[in-house]
Amino acid sequence: MADINYSTFTLGIEEEYMVIDPETRELKSHEQKIVTEGQKMIRDKVKAEMHQAVVEVGTDICRDINEAYKDVSTLRKTIAQIADDLGFHIGAAGTHPFSHWESQLITEHIRYNEIVNELQEAARSNLIFGLHVHVGMESREMANHIANSTRYFLPHIYALSTNSPFWEGRHTGYKSYRTKVFDKFPRTGIPEYFESIEDYDRFIKLLVKTNCIDNAKKIWWDLRVHPFFNTVEFRICDVPMTVDETICIAALFQAVCAKIYKLRTRNMNYIQYSRALINENKWRASRYGIDGHLIDFGKEEEVNTRALIYELLDFVDDVVDPLNSRQATHFAKKILETGTGADRQLHVYQETGSLVKVMDYIHSQFLSGL
Repeated sequence: MADINYSTFTLGIEEEYMVIDPETRELKSHEQKIVTEGQKMIRDKVKAEMHQAVVEVGTDICRDINEAYKDVSTLRKTIAQIADDLGFHIGAAGTHPFSHWESQLITEHIRYNEIVNELQEAARSNLIFGLHVHVGMESREMANHIANSTRYFLPHIYALSTNSPFWEGRHTGYKSYRTKVFDKFPRTGIPEYFESIEDYDRFIKLLVKTNCIDNAKKIWWDLRVHPFFNTVEFRICDVPMTVDETICIAALFQAVCAKIYKLRTRNMNYIQYSRALINENKWRASRYGIDGHLIDFGKEEEVNTRALIYELLDFVDDVVDPLNSRQATHFAKKILETGTGADRQLHVYQETGSLVKVMDYIHSQFLSGL
């Protein structure tokens, strides 16, 4: 049996942050000043997003989770310092608790203009903040195989990331309302199963040929084989409040990929479930976070979400040491103890009755633990 080269599973992490007015705690356009200043220090690792109150950062290609931790920490500290110097606050949550999208400015850029022109209100109201994790693959063929098999685990890991219980000043009843906002876009959600990478490429070519999309980046699924890099890109999660949570979630995605790969080298595979079934679990994760039940399709019964997350940790246990990510993946237990970002936001709201205090808490957590 061939030894597995765990160094193949490199990591890239992108986070979207909110820019806050320290007085009102509302979202505020920074007129790209944070990006302009940031590019002097961290070059293309910071960029503008469609809404002017959003800043996006992305790490280098990281060899392992420890490198990713250092990179994300540096990015957060750098952006927080620049924002501070310019008179802004920064926070990380899937949605802002009370700002209204109607009052937010759109970034002037040809790509964003095209998206807004096509998607109209769905695009203008898409004031949300996500986490994207890229895991390196040896080939696009392997990326397709791993994307097919890891779809099942998306709701489990997403439940740990839930961090958007409020929308436009309302308690939504969801632990992650962000995905409900994003559902208005076409080509979102859990992807289909693709028989082969050629099958996937044919699908993309057909959409381009028929003017549905002009390039593969307009596929906004919860996970996709990246159109240009040899990576699987996980896009389902809310941006977590803290670095430790981000790193835990990235480590779990990486570990699941490595485990599916390991099974493949032994001519084994994880059972493929339909998109419709996985969607049932995604809905439950968005509504209840870690406090609900997900369906165990093998047993055909509901199982406590926390129990399934412990099962997931057992499932990847044999790959976390070779990946050097035991500490990072086991932070999931801490999230199960202290609650997700959504649980902690709701706790502050229940204690204070104030969404301004919730926003202050989100801001206070941005550099927590660094």
